[in-house]
Amino acid sequence: MDTPMGQPEGPEPQQIRVNFTTTSPDLQLLEGRTQLLVPADIKRYGLSRVLNSESMLATTSPIPFDFLVDGGEFLRTSIHDYLRARGLSSETTLNLQYVRSLIPPVYRASFQHDDWVADVDVLSPTSRAGVWSGDRLAPGQDRLLSASYDGLLRVWNGSNAVVATSPSAAAGGHSHAVRAARFLSSSQVASAGLDRVVRVWRYAEADDRLSGVLKPTLELHGHAAAVEALDIHGPAGRVLSAASDGAVALWSTSKSSAPPMPENVATAASNNSNKKRKITASSVSVPQRGPLSLMRPHASAASAVLFDPADATVAYTASQDHTVRTLDLTTGRVENTITTSHPLLSLCAVRRSSSVLLAAGTSARHVTLADPRAGAAATSVMTLRGHRNMVSCVAPAPDSDHALVSGSHDGTCRVWDLRSVRAATRAEAGAAAGGSVSESVYVIERESLKGNKKNQRADDVPGRGAKVFGLAWDKTWGIVSAGEDKQVQINSGRDLLVSD
Repeated sequence: MDTPMGQPEGPEPQQIRVNFTTTSPDLQLLEGRTQLLVPADIKRYGLSRVLNSESMLATTSPIPFDFLVDGGEFLRTSIHDYLRARGLSSETTLNLQYVRSLIPPVYRASFQHDDWVADVDVLSPTSRAGVWSGDRLAPGQDRLLSASYDGLLRVWNGSNAVVATSPSAAAGGHSHAVRAARFLSSSQVASAGLDRVVRVWRYAEADDRLSGVLKPTLELHGHAAAVEALDIHGPAGRVLSAASDGAVALWSTSKSSAPPMPENVATAASNNSNKKRKITASSVSVPQRGPLSLMRPHASAASAVLFDPADATVAYTASQDHTVRTLDLTTGRVENTITTSHPLLSLCAVRRSSSVLLAAGTSARHVTLADPRAGAAATSVMTLRGHRNMVSCVAPAPDSDHALVSGSHDGTCRVWDLRSVRAATRAEAGAAAGGSVSESVYVIERESLKGNKKNQRADDVPGRGAKVFGLAWDKTWGIVSAGEDKQVQINSGRDLLVSD
C-alpha cells in the first residue's frame, strides 16, 4: 500500500546479514547463495523456510532445520534478540550453520520393579558387551540388566518380560542393596553393592530365549565399605570397583588368575561391620578371591570409576573429596589429580579422536567437563548447567564425540550437545575468569511424575520420589534410566543430535 501524501514513510524493517554454512554434502548451497540479508525479527522457522525456498535449496519437500550461530549455541530466539542479549551490533554478520532439526527422545516403555532401581546396563549388538561378545551374541538377544535395592539383579527382554532373576542371599546372591551391575559379555555379569562383595555371574538362556539363569561363579572380597560403582573391561577380564571409604579395587573375573582372598579380610569385615547388619548364611558354595590391587586414592567416598576407553591399564575415579584422579593400574599410582569446587557423584568419558574428556556430575547440580591430560591446577573445560538437583549419573552418546546424557535427583535426564556453547556469565564463572557453558538440548522427564504434577507443591524438592540413579545410552536400546520410582524408563536415542 502507498503511503498517504504528506505522511512520512515508516522505517524500513531492520535487516541482518547472515552467512549460511553446512557440513552436510547433500545440503550444500550453490556458490553465490550463501550470504543473504534477512529480517532481524526472523526466527528458526522463518530461516528454515528461506533455506527451503526455490531460490536457495529448492527442496521438493520442506526440511526443518536448526541453526548453530558462529559455531556455538543453537538459535532459540529471533536474530535481533540474539544480538541484543550479547551486546552485538546489527552490522554484525552471523555465520549460521544449518543442520537437520533434532528429533526429541520419545518415551518408549517403563519396566516396573519392586524397589528402587540403582543401576542399569544393556546388551545389544551395539553395546560394549555385545561388541566384545562377537558371534557369541545370539541374533535378537537384546537384554537389559537392572540392579535393585531389593538385592536382586534382573535381566529383561525388549517386551518388558523378566528373563532371569538373581538368586537370594541364601542361594549365593547379594545380601543387601545392589548399587552397580554390568554385562561383561553375553554370558557374564558383574555386580556389587552394600554387602561389600563384587560378584561375578554366569548368564545362560534357554533355547527359546524366554527364560534364563544367573548363576554365581565368583565372590571377590577385599572392600571394607559399601561398593558404589563398577566398570568392566570384558576382553581383559577385569573389573574396577569404587567404595564409600575412598578405596578403588581392580579384580580378575577368572578364578585361576585371581589371587586368594586375604586372610584378614573376613576378620576385618566382621569387626568393622555394623551390629545391626543381618548376616544371611548361603547354602551355595561359591569360590572366593581377593583383589589384584586395592588402592586408596581418595580421602572421601569414591563415587565413580571407569577404564580409559582406549587403554585398560589406565583408570579414572571421581570422589566426594572434589577430585578426579587418573590411576596407573600397573603400578597403582595416582598419575594426575584434577581438583574441582564441589563433591563429585558420577563420571563418564567422552571419546575424542585421540583423547577423552571426562564429564563429572556434581552435588552442585551441574556437570563439569575436564581434560585428564591437563595438570593438577587445571580448571574445567566446560560446565553443563540446567539440573535443579545433584547429578547422580552420566553416560556418553554411543555414536558421537560431542554429546552425553546426565541423570539427576531432580527426576530428569538431560541431553547435551557440547558444540552448543556460550561464554559463562560473571555469576557462573565465580572467581575464575572466562569459561564456557552449555545448556541441554532436551529434557527427559520421568513418566511416573507426569500424572502427579497437580499434587506437587511449589516448595517441593525437585524430583521428590523420582530421583534418577542410573543411566545407559545405546544405539539399539536408546536412553535407559533407572530411579527411585522403581522403574527403568526407556526413551528413543537415535538421531537426537546433529551429525558433523
